[in-house]
Amino acid sequence: MKNTEEYKLDNPVWNSLSETHADFAIDYNGTQFYNPDYCPFGGFVKTESTLDATNQYSALGESFFIVGEKPEIADSLKIAKELVCLQMIVYNKIQQPITAEIIKLTKEHNDELVDLVNFVQPGYFKNKTSSLGNYFGIFNDNKLVAITGERMKMNDFTEISAIITHPDHTGKGYAKQLITHVVNKIFEENKIPYLHVVESNIGAIALYEKLGFVTRRKISFWNISKN
Repeated sequence: MKNTEEYKLDNPVWNSLSETHADFAIDYNGTQFYNPDYCPFGGFVKTESTLDATNQYSALGESFFIVGEKPEIADSLKIAKELVCLQMIVYNKIQQPITAEIIKLTKEHNDELVDLVNFVQPGYFKNKTSSLGNYFGIFNDNKLVAITGERMKMNDFTEISAIITHPDHTGKGYAKQLITHVVNKIFEENKIPYLHVVESNIGAIALYEKLGFVTRRKISFWNISKN
């Protein structure tokens, strides 16, 4: 069943930082960013605020993302890339068998978690990203080989993120089982799970659709860096 607040997903960073993740927000009066130690994402409700906001935030790191509409940026910055993503949502628990042992990751696992994400998908995951939500993993011979976790959070929605399997361990159904585990836990918290996936990642999209996700909209991640 659709949630009447679903329009908030059109501006996921802003609404996460205005609700559940307010403690992580840096507010520039119309544009909000996550503290860059946690997540290099920003969103806005006032386009005219993005020029000053992106300029100030750029002092905190080399590269970051605005999620949603295209921002205005200073001459000292450039849009390095526009990543067009599908925003996908699932409305029911997933009925899939889980045969692997899934472990809730703790601070003790953080270095291994950060290393695995940045090995497979560099550029998004920061040292404190795992503080934003729950992260779960599958181990093989005491090595972390697959993970899935939670990133942006609102009152009614939780984003699934870092769906990562080490290349040596793909094809074993780990991602399917981890997504099932995380989705169902989010539903048990009376929230609705959603995720973002680059529109060219056909294999991942097919997996998500098989698990019951549907595409809600396309949304752009504007990668901004210094000139």
